[in-house]
Amino acid sequence: MRGSDEALAALRRENADLLIADLSLRGSNGLDLLAKVRREHPGCDVLIVTTNASVESAVGALRMGAADYLRKPVTSEELSLAVDRVQAKRRLLEENVRLRDALQTVESCKALTDCLDPGEVYTVALELLLHALWKKRGLAVFNRSYQAMPDAAAFRGFSESQAVRLRELLVGEKPVSVSSIPEIDEWTSGALFDAFASAGVETDRVLTVPVRGQESDAGVLWVLGDGGRFEDGDFERAMIVAGHAAASLDNAVRYSQAKAKAFIDDVTELHNARYLHHQIEHELRRADRYQSPMSILFLDLDHFKHVNDECGHLVGSRALKDLGRVLSACVREVDTVARYGGDEFTIILADTPLETAMRVAERIRSTVERTAFDGGRQGPLALTVCIGVGAFPEHGTSREALLGAADKAMYRAKSLGRNRVCSADDLPPGEPDPSA
Repeated sequence: MRGSDEALAALRRENADLLIADLSLRGSNGLDLLAKVRREHPGCDVLIVTTNASVESAVGALRMGAADYLRKPVTSEELSLAVDRVQAKRRLLEENVRLRDALQTVESCKALTDCLDPGEVYTVALELLLHALWKKRGLAVFNRSYQAMPDAAAFRGFSESQAVRLRELLVGEKPVSVSSIPEIDEWTSGALFDAFASAGVETDRVLTVPVRGQESDAGVLWVLGDGGRFEDGDFERAMIVAGHAAASLDNAVRYSQAKAKAFIDDVTELHNARYLHHQIEHELRRADRYQSPMSILFLDLDHFKHVNDECGHLVGSRALKDLGRVLSACVREVDTVARYGGDEFTIILADTPLETAMRVAERIRSTVERTAFDGGRQGPLALTVCIGVGAFPEHGTSREALLGAADKAMYRAKSLGRNRVCSADDLPPGEPDPSA
């Protein structure tokens, strides 16, 4: 090529790492070409050669971005050494950029250390990965074996309708087993792309990044490409994010398990009073927000002290555990059954008005009465319960008021002969607290 226009045209047709240009060119000079190349093709190094060299011209070319400067005549050995120097410098700069990007990715991954919920780990990891790869669209699909909940997903860069459809397909139908993905890879076809097509999502490639902890928890981060292949640096940064996410996932799972144990009653394996108080507050906020009803059942076993005295505490504990199973079988999965303490139990009935709650309470009372509990050597145990019912909002709008109303209704049932159900509506006006 004899002129700068031909050189620029060639660069536009195909990228190059190095351009060797004479300072004197037809139609322009080498410094003009250098300026245009640095502006239009910053990834291309320029090596300047010239017959009329001076210190000033060399310094000027280097300041404008030339990678090196040679004076004619140039031998093949000199040119080879100069090219080697430029390429070595290029490799060093690329390595510096790679290390800088890796260090920035590592620093950004510190945000994962604050994640104490496993689901949050995947969401934050997805955001970190998109930022590290300079991409806009991605999703995470993960199981939640640490608790009795279905798989879940997080989306970034999709429309609401696309996210809803992808959730239905990837979480509901599970065309891709996230736990069986062996390693980070670039995908260009398969069941995932069928799901994308069904959701109206266009992409030609996806970077697949599995994330799994030491337990059975596993998930995957998918980053959608935008026209070009994923580079080696993308894979390296993805490995960094995946490694930090796996470590944070283990910590979050252990924290969630410990937290769950703190909310579980040792005897019955039901939720305990601490969890109950938290859940009542949650359900009250939801009921208030959506103007929906909710009810509380407060249960107490009749004469249970006699069971412990006559049959022993081991039989009593086994009876409490069996009672917990009976109560759980009488309500829905969305309801909360908790041991309040001793032989007292509480049930939160979500989205349930007083009339329905009374029917549920009567069903529980009659079921307990018909159940033969294990009395050990004493033979089958016959147990009965008194149940008090309080409803939101008519009997209270706070946790204390609602629990208090149900508790008083339970004691009212006891005062009327036990093995009964009473609601807070049955309390006489101004009646003193019978539990005091």
